[in-house]
Amino acid sequence: MRLAGDQGTDRVTVSSPSQRKRRRSIRGGRRRFLSVTLSSIKNGGDGSDEEPGEEYSTTSSVLEKIGGKSGESKNEGGSETVAFVEVVKEEKGRLHGGTLNTAKHLWAGAVAAMVSRTFLAPLERLKLEYVVRGERKNLFELIKTIAASQGIRGFWKGNFVNILRTAPFKAINFYAYDTYRNQLLRLSGNKETTNFERFLAGAAAGVTATVLCIPMDTIRTIMIAPGGEALGGLIGAFHHTIQNEGFFSLYKGLVPSIISMAPSGAVFYGVYDILKSTYMHSPEGRKRLQHMKQQGDELNALQQLELGPTRTLLYGAIAGTCSEAATYPFEVVRRQLQMQVRATKMSALQSCVKIVEQGGIPALYAGLIPSLLQVLPSAAISYFVYEFMKIILKVESNKN
Repeated sequence: MRLAGDQGTDRVTVSSPSQRKRRRSIRGGRRRFLSVTLSSIKNGGDGSDEEPGEEYSTTSSVLEKIGGKSGESKNEGGSETVAFVEVVKEEKGRLHGGTLNTAKHLWAGAVAAMVSRTFLAPLERLKLEYVVRGERKNLFELIKTIAASQGIRGFWKGNFVNILRTAPFKAINFYAYDTYRNQLLRLSGNKETTNFERFLAGAAAGVTATVLCIPMDTIRTIMIAPGGEALGGLIGAFHHTIQNEGFFSLYKGLVPSIISMAPSGAVFYGVYDILKSTYMHSPEGRKRLQHMKQQGDELNALQQLELGPTRTLLYGAIAGTCSEAATYPFEVVRRQLQMQVRATKMSALQSCVKIVEQGGIPALYAGLIPSLLQVLPSAAISYFVYEFMKIILKVESNKN
């Protein structure tokens, strides 16, 4: 606080500490910088033409717009002081609310991954048998072999590690997509996200989640590969990989993973949002939205789904199928790279050529059918649980 006398006028300036460096006020956004100047004009034969208290009343109106959170006290000299305690508390509460909303958003994606992966672990196991072990048996023979050698529990082998991988992956993926899409919407200034922005946000979300979560995917692949049982579980596989091949071996296959996940995320989120937007703009979709507004709090969580349960499952399945079919060869190459040891390490292109030489073009699609059987319900359940959990947890998100 700084006092300066000027021809019978006492000027009181109150600023937050950060304003001593830069005085500015930003409306909205994550930070607000307050700089408030209050003046009281003394009535004392100074010949001033200004009305007493005119500047003070103007500044007070600014405080009223902020929220009327300021407090006032008068002293003998006629100076005014303002307490910003309530304003600061309000700002801290808003930031805390934003952090809590982010946590709930991430948790919604994590729960969606855990539920879908647990239900569909047997199909995931069959897919890995074809991709990782190069299994040549038909689907029904492979099921009999696993059941005879490992029992029913064999179909859930590696599911815990899979959840540890997919839960953070899906959480980051869903959250990143919504965040990137909303940021692109703000930058464009449009009322609704364009199809290009949806595909771009989906690609960026896929890359973000891949870079952060690929180490767990590498460990899981090593555990499921031949000889992985002897490593002693998750910790043993992690220790073995770091000790023998170094830390960066956890990122084997990163380039083909990024090349795979960028189009995969673009197709997955882009197709779902396009289908959703098309329905929302249809007469039936508008009627449903109007009905939801009228019913308000009377609707339960399932009834609050914008697409409804059936369409949410259907559109999620379609999006997942399109994404998997478009990018499956990259998945095959990535798995092969993750199983390589340092002595026989090859590039992504060399691995792709080797796969084609050994099994032809169809080898790049080995395990596609069980993979689609797994992805179709997985994508459906993931999107359904994700949208459902956002309603249950009351996640705040832009509607676009």
